[in-house]
Amino acid sequence: MDDNKLLPRLSQNLLEILNDDQYYDVTIEVGNDPYVKVFRAHMVILHYRSPYLQRILSTNKKKNDGTLSHIKLPNILPEIFQIILRYIYGGKLFLKEYDASDIVKVLVAANELRLQELMTYLQFYLIENKASWMEKNFDFIYQTSFKNDSFMELQKYCTDIMTKEPDRIFNSPTFSSISEKLLIKIIQSDNLQMSEIQIWEHVLKWGLSHNPELSPDIINYSKDNFKILKNTLQQFIPFIRFYNLTSKEFLDKVFPYREILPEELCTDLLKTFLGLSDPNSKPINKSKPRILEEIKLRTIDSKIITYQHVEIILKWVDRLEITDKLTSSYEFKLLFRGTRDGLTRDKFHQICDNHSRTVTIIKVKDSNEILGGYNPVEWKSDSSFGITKDSFIFSFNGRVENYILSRVVDQNHAIGNSPNSGPNFGGRDIFILGSLIGNVCEKLNYEKPIRKTKNQFFIEEYEIFLII
Repeated sequence: MDDNKLLPRLSQNLLEILNDDQYYDVTIEVGNDPYVKVFRAHMVILHYRSPYLQRILSTNKKKNDGTLSHIKLPNILPEIFQIILRYIYGGKLFLKEYDASDIVKVLVAANELRLQELMTYLQFYLIENKASWMEKNFDFIYQTSFKNDSFMELQKYCTDIMTKEPDRIFNSPTFSSISEKLLIKIIQSDNLQMSEIQIWEHVLKWGLSHNPELSPDIINYSKDNFKILKNTLQQFIPFIRFYNLTSKEFLDKVFPYREILPEELCTDLLKTFLGLSDPNSKPINKSKPRILEEIKLRTIDSKIITYQHVEIILKWVDRLEITDKLTSSYEFKLLFRGTRDGLTRDKFHQICDNHSRTVTIIKVKDSNEILGGYNPVEWKSDSSFGITKDSFIFSFNGRVENYILSRVVDQNHAIGNSPNSGPNFGGRDIFILGSLIGNVCEKLNYEKPIRKTKNQFFIEEYEIFLII
């Protein structure tokens, strides 16, 4: 017998203890007026489950006169603490019942109570299940994650997005409020998708925002003005790759600020851009160019996928490894969207027939599943099969790293062109009726199944893109 089968009963009993009015020996006052609630709890459980509460209880032990220990947690909302108590007692979370914003509040409260296991779990849950929400609320997420160093997984998630989509942070209304440490971390990246002159201009913008007494126009700057700006930006200078600028960019945008650069660096840069440097001398602070992606994927007109998904799909189109760099330039152009154009097979064929090199993207209702397929040949309505050796189907489940790729094995039955269905790969490998119901994925003419079940599924949305 599997010992783990005994745990649900134990968890249930502990939750029953939480809800029982007997035997409690601690009261916890949560929230601030007028939203205050008092919870009853048990010292021994709190002591072993929360290092923070353990410390509080050790200095606030129950008195011999029968007075209960009393704890105040004014920074936590009562409804959030209720969720945490269920976790503390029963190890249970019902996160699907809550909005993403509430889950973030639980994460912040878990940090205050030093619940490390819960913090780690919630961060991965948000990344794997609430990525779309976090992208829409990116300012809030990155500010929350960088308030302290406890949310390392969210910090990695935010840093990756900021590196690949720097406009999210550099053009944000809250750009000036980000910390020096975070901005340095961003501009250090070899993969920061921004030209060096843009990086320099944004660093200047950040420096000026922290010295509102300084004018953006430096024509009348005094030595003291330059000294103030230099003191603010001196930690950034080693990470600006000045040698990767053009001569014009250096002379127009950097040289006027030469007072804030180290003298030796400024002299060497001037010699370099004027062609006067000694070819045998080693430049100061010489850095390799940043790896700027040439494909235009930063904005994708999709309600289902992000540019990270698109990168992976395009690598599959080119038969590259995931770790390879894309060598061709592509654009994903939205052709069809079910909720916009109509979730019917007729609308699908009306809009998509005679188009080739298309990618179908399907969001499975009430799940984290994204299904899809690449069709390099034309869609038709003639009850034929499209013949190709290059088509493939795929699925993502939560994070973009959690994918299944399945290439066609029977090229004569790669694409189904039935007027009675929507997108059809292999006959049944992906079979979409073009409506909300009657959709299945069953392995037939592709190398592996892309779902764990053959059950029919409901569609929340599906989109067709042209690869240009």
